[in-house]
Amino acid sequence: MPKLIDFPPSSRWLISTDQLAARLDDKNLVAVDASYPSPGEPNRARAGYLEGHIPGAVFFDIDAISDRSSELPHTLTGPTHFGEAVGALGIGNGDTVVVYDTIGLYSAPRVWWTFRVFGAKEVFILDGGLPKWKAEGRPLEPGAVQRSPKTFHADMNVGAVATLGDVRMAVTDGSAQLVDARSAERFSGKAPEPRPGLRSGHMPGSFNVPFAKVVANGRLAPRAQIEKAFKESGVDLERPTITTCGSGITAAILSFALESVGKEPKGLYDGSWAEWGARPDVPVERD
Repeated sequence: MPKLIDFPPSSRWLISTDQLAARLDDKNLVAVDASYPSPGEPNRARAGYLEGHIPGAVFFDIDAISDRSSELPHTLTGPTHFGEAVGALGIGNGDTVVVYDTIGLYSAPRVWWTFRVFGAKEVFILDGGLPKWKAEGRPLEPGAVQRSPKTFHADMNVGAVATLGDVRMAVTDGSAQLVDARSAERFSGKAPEPRPGLRSGHMPGSFNVPFAKVVANGRLAPRAQIEKAFKESGVDLERPTITTCGSGITAAILSFALESVGKEPKGLYDGSWAEWGARPDVPVERD
């Protein structure tokens, strides 16, 4: 394992491994394994959780806690389903939620964003995720965790979710910047999309900030590196921004990074390229 880079946490929404370890016995704190595979990789997230997770952590299934009627991958569900699902995990409105994933900083921001969309106030991301926890020799436990069910009243902030219509408007009138977290090769159209049936390329006028540019060895990069990544890609941090990616997962990394430098995004395009790239009635550019 590469040596962990030592720098202060870059966001007020990050919690350290020391802080989490000190509160594992707190009944009002819930650790949440939000692991999800990269596109094209087999989904072993639940199996990995069962093999070993942070003690007391529950598993958040990104695909299951989604709109199953949608043809798009892991589309945001409605407030009723979300409230029932997380309540069944033993998470209530007053709890402190600490989300992590097995990569370090990959799918955890998506679940952090989702909790916040549905009204959670005290939701954080574990700085360095499971890799940092394991590198420090901290304990793991196998098997599923069953917490007592709680009530979670979900109140959806629809304004945080950018729709196809919002993105079409941004492309047409420039009312918001579109910032794409996919790799440069996918953004330019030089690499095929991992999901079948999608055109290659990007939304006209959009900017490319590959999510890896704001991540340093599994952790959110320092503020100066984040600002540099956006500015060098042509993004004006003072203008409204909509984040996007392949399916709404890594767009949340950019949203998390923007918030860390005090620039809350206008929205996250939940459909992302899985929706845009599949439609024949929207424009696509290639470099």
